[in-house]
Amino acid sequence: MSIPRSVVLERIAYTLAAPALAAVPNMAPDGAVNTGMLLAGAAGVGGALLAVKSREGTGRKLVRLSPLVFGAAIDAAAMYTTNWSWDALLAAAWAATGWCVLPLSRSERRHHRPALAPTPQPARTAPAAAPAVLDDGADAFTRDVRLLWERAGNPGRTTVVHATPHPGTSHDLTMLLRAAEHGRPITGLSEAAVAAAFGIGEGDVHFAPVVQQPGRQGGPGWLEVHLTPDEAVRRRKAPTEHEWWADRIGATGGPVPGSEFVKKVRDAERKVTHYIAQVPDELGEPRVNLHPLAAALKTKYDEGRLFVTIDGNQVLVSLWDSSPLAQVFPATRELLTPDADGRWVTGYLGNGQPARNRVYTDRGAAHGLFVAPSGGGKTQLMGLHVAADALFGAVVMLATEAPDEKTAALGEHTARYGVGALYMIRLLRVMVALMEIRGQMRWDDGKVHEWDPKLPGCPYRMLSAYLDEFLSAARNGDYGAEIMDLAELVSVKGRKYGVGLKVAGQSVYVQDGFTQLLCENLRENCIPVVLKVAPKKVGDMFRALGIPSENTPDPLPRSFSPAEVGRIERVMAGEPEPPADSNTGGAGWIIEGKQPDVLRTLFMDFKAGIDGFFPDTVATLTDHEIRELELRDLWFDWTEPPRPGEFGPEPDDEDGDGDAPKKRGGGKPRSGGKGGPRRDAVSSPRQALDAIRSFTNA
Repeated sequence: MSIPRSVVLERIAYTLAAPALAAVPNMAPDGAVNTGMLLAGAAGVGGALLAVKSREGTGRKLVRLSPLVFGAAIDAAAMYTTNWSWDALLAAAWAATGWCVLPLSRSERRHHRPALAPTPQPARTAPAAAPAVLDDGADAFTRDVRLLWERAGNPGRTTVVHATPHPGTSHDLTMLLRAAEHGRPITGLSEAAVAAAFGIGEGDVHFAPVVQQPGRQGGPGWLEVHLTPDEAVRRRKAPTEHEWWADRIGATGGPVPGSEFVKKVRDAERKVTHYIAQVPDELGEPRVNLHPLAAALKTKYDEGRLFVTIDGNQVLVSLWDSSPLAQVFPATRELLTPDADGRWVTGYLGNGQPARNRVYTDRGAAHGLFVAPSGGGKTQLMGLHVAADALFGAVVMLATEAPDEKTAALGEHTARYGVGALYMIRLLRVMVALMEIRGQMRWDDGKVHEWDPKLPGCPYRMLSAYLDEFLSAARNGDYGAEIMDLAELVSVKGRKYGVGLKVAGQSVYVQDGFTQLLCENLRENCIPVVLKVAPKKVGDMFRALGIPSENTPDPLPRSFSPAEVGRIERVMAGEPEPPADSNTGGAGWIIEGKQPDVLRTLFMDFKAGIDGFFPDTVATLTDHEIRELELRDLWFDWTEPPRPGEFGPEPDDEDGDGDAPKKRGGGKPRSGGKGGPRRDAVSSPRQALDAIRSFTNA
């Protein structure tokens, strides 16, 4: 084997320099040659210090500078030795060391650590870098993948067992890797290292464990790697429904995190698309963020097109072509007729389901609570309930604090209708008296029962009394206190005698005069409907109705019509904006359980006439009930002015002017000689119940 030329020259240099290194310090210590040798040694020391501070190649630099450093040390020592033998010995040792180690020639090669042996050892390939099987009959594709893998330095100290291309793609493949050293687990292999080896994105690399199979090992020493750059491009451009849901909606941080797509159903007739998904049981109830969900479905939440229904761990997302809340659902006699369970259709929910209310419950006659601001559709809603009660065969009476066209039209189909707080208090007194009268009426079996529409032999009809603008009447200076007291009494026990109280107003707030007792009793014995609440009042309104904060709905949009396009063009042309379509009348929430549901109520066209929604005859009280009310001086024309003594003793007329009796509040009602309680006598639910028992002998 030939010796490199650089090695020969370096050895000659060490051989010739050794005598000079021994002789010059003794013969001419102050001469130029000796001074140069010392300066060269000083430079070597300085270079060695810099090499120590360096982060790369420190050892190699120190080896290359060692001849200068040690040569200067021998030169300095030779100036102080006493005989030549020591100088010659040190110089010869210096030359022999450099001749064997060859600091300059061998350190020229990068990453080479100088050996003490005079001849270099042949380079050996690290065992980890060699493939486990060189000629194992692998196909051409696997051999090409192995070349790329080896070029990258066998990341993670692994070898490619085989590679399989994915059909229909140019770059997608699956690799089976195993540790280069048998019995060692694969560690330190990252998606980034694999992606760099093949020049693809890190997100296109996926690891999968290898399960032991017949004829092949598995476990931590094996790994399956999927490279899918082509699949990723296709998934971004044309994903399947399952992929789209997983990436946009069910992903971590998505609108419905953890959810898995089940199916998509298109209802062409109703023009709505349903998406059904579910979350694993261990995640509990699905969490839905409506605004990002609307964005993922390319709509806006305030367009009223998106509705979500949760059933256990399942989620139904309904996306309408146009908002169902902007549609008009005409009322029909068929929809308003109660079924065998007393339920009838009030309107339609946002998901398209019929929203049903009821004329009675398993507790007795149903009460009613309708809340809406002016123009919110409250009278329309009340008309639907009046028709449903009438079609059920109930006796319907209506009192309103102020007259209007629609309530007057409804009054034509009721047993009694009147206006004003005086009329309302007289109606309430009759309701309280009927509770006493009906509590003594015997059924066909000769016994007295609580009202039950399914029990045969009932001697009376259900009574449903509507009080419109109730809070305004309850604040009346003459009759307001007693109106509220009597309403509380009826709400507590009227259901047991077939007496239902239906209250309509613009608020249920205690601070507005609506007592907590009345609100709770109505809430528990009816299905409240709340229409068109101002956004700032939504939280307080539902809190007053006992809805937990987590179930408080978002405010409804100000309009369900899509925004007019072309605003930029109108601005540039100086044209005005089109008028806003305020079409939310009749839209709101129905609260049957703890979760309010958005609905749009049926539309009863008063201008076209409402006679077709009602039965031909108007139901009235029985003759027995009317006689008993007359005995109590409660059945007469309630539009008359206050009768003498109707509201307590009349004051002495000192002037003797003979004028008609003046209205006076605060007196006791004349219902069979038993007076109704006053507000100062009833201050708690317990006192109210005791008062009821006092005149019903309960």
